[in-house]
Amino acid sequence: MALSRSIRHPLRRFVQVNGRRRALVVEAVLYLALARLGLLALPFPALARRIGTLTPPQPAETVALHRPDAADVARNVGWAVTRAARYLPFRAVCLPQALAARHMLQRRGVASVLHFGANDGATAGIRAHAWLDAAGVEITGYPLAAGCTEIARFA
Repeated sequence: MALSRSIRHPLRRFVQVNGRRRALVVEAVLYLALARLGLLALPFPALARRIGTLTPPQPAETVALHRPDAADVARNVGWAVTRAARYLPFRAVCLPQALAARHMLQRRGVASVLHFGANDGATAGIRAHAWLDAAGVEITGYPLAAGCTEIARFA
């Protein structure tokens, strides 16, 4: 049976990527699926306890780097999560992407900050958004939409 064109292209691209990046994409798929299941199965307060320490919004801060290559690791994880999210059979929007990347970074000893925000609601109602940064790198959820204001963060 011939594969449809919509499946062949991503598979061809996946095979062309080097082994280390391919492993990151597979890991990202796993964590995106787990994040999606967690969001469906757990009430948010239970999920929030697993994410980290909730803090109010604050000016941009520098997260302590535990690894000298933290920025490179963060960029690679962000690349893998955003690429994997494009081809999943379910919608992996900002929050599952941020959760998956956060767990992947934690496994590698790289601290991150998960931000929650919303727009001002003046145009199309209130829209929530989540984004993640680590080691001075914008991981997921960027660029932020105009009018998006941080409400809380998990450090």
